Amino acid sequence: MNRTLILLIFHLILMPDGLNSQVLCKRSTILMGGRFEFTLVDKDSISGQKNINELIAEVSRIENLISDWIPASQVSQVNQNAGIRPVKVDQEVFQLTSRAIRLSEITKGGFDISFAAMDRIWRFDGSMTAMPSPEAIKNSVAKVGYKDIILDSLNQTIFLKKIGMKIGFGALGEGYAADRCKTLMLKKGINSGIVNATGDMSTWGLQPDGQRWKIGITNPFKRNKLIKVLSLSDQSVTTSGSYEKYVEFDGVRYSHIINPATGYPARGLTSVTVVGPGAEMCNGLSTSIMVLGQKEGLRLLSLFPEYSCLMITDKGKVIRSRSFNKHFSKSKELK
Repeated sequence: MNRTLILLIFHLILMPDGLNSQVLCKRSTILMGGRFEFTLVDKDSISGQKNINELIAEVSRIENLISDWIPASQVSQVNQNAGIRPVKVDQEVFQLTSRAIRLSEITKGGFDISFAAMDRIWRFDGSMTAMPSPEAIKNSVAKVGYKDIILDSLNQTIFLKKIGMKIGFGALGEGYAADRCKTLMLKKGINSGIVNATGDMSTWGLQPDGQRWKIGITNPFKRNKLIKVLSLSDQSVTTSGSYEKYVEFDGVRYSHIINPATGYPARGLTSVTVVGPGAEMCNGLSTSIMVLGQKEGLRLLSLFPEYSCLMITDKGKVIRSRSFNKHFSKSKELK
């Protein structure tokens, strides 16, 4: 999934000198297979970098719990025991899995954490010369199905009923990590910051100059321009897009975002930006809406009134949910 359509915009780094002066501390690093950028408003750079160290440690902790490419992680243990036995996991992993299954149920499989078991028959590296057969597409999702994930709340176990099944948090994990970072810093009294978890952004408080955080949404058809500039505080934002990875057959464009219920690539939308209280849910909703399309996507969003979205169709049409306009910056938009 492409989540590089948003740009953080800074206007001021330092407050005026004085007892209440604050600095903007920043650092970026690779975590969970992607780039994380941490920005904190702190009393000084030493304190800020120390707190960023804590955030990096927190994301690393989460990664070692839920990353399916780390053999010793709890999620990997669940996958390795698919069709064999239930695996006891930490409450944190159990609850994250439970929320993912709930979203899978609401979207009727448009979102599915067992998508990790799908056969990779679609290739978006230029090597595909023909459509996969309908039979191959059907077989590719044979081991995908959230209904075959058994949660035992009493024993706190997860069991995948079919051998070869897998779960993965590629569409929720980074957003969850961003939310955790925000919670951790607020508990420490760091009242302003932003975490960019490979495109899943969680903001709180204000910039040192008192302005909200400014986040630009890139035009997927004109990468050097912005569609809109968002003005956020205590909100999260995620953009899912398919504009970079796709194939075309007989004049039809097929994106790299696959519908886990059918095995066919999503069509109709080029990008979806979701704004709301939590990055984890923004992530899940943006992914789901890309798969479900405009009509069903808006219907899904209506179930979550605290969240709003901006969709860009494959033909370049911009569609907003009713409450999305409130997030626009009143300042002049960048071009």
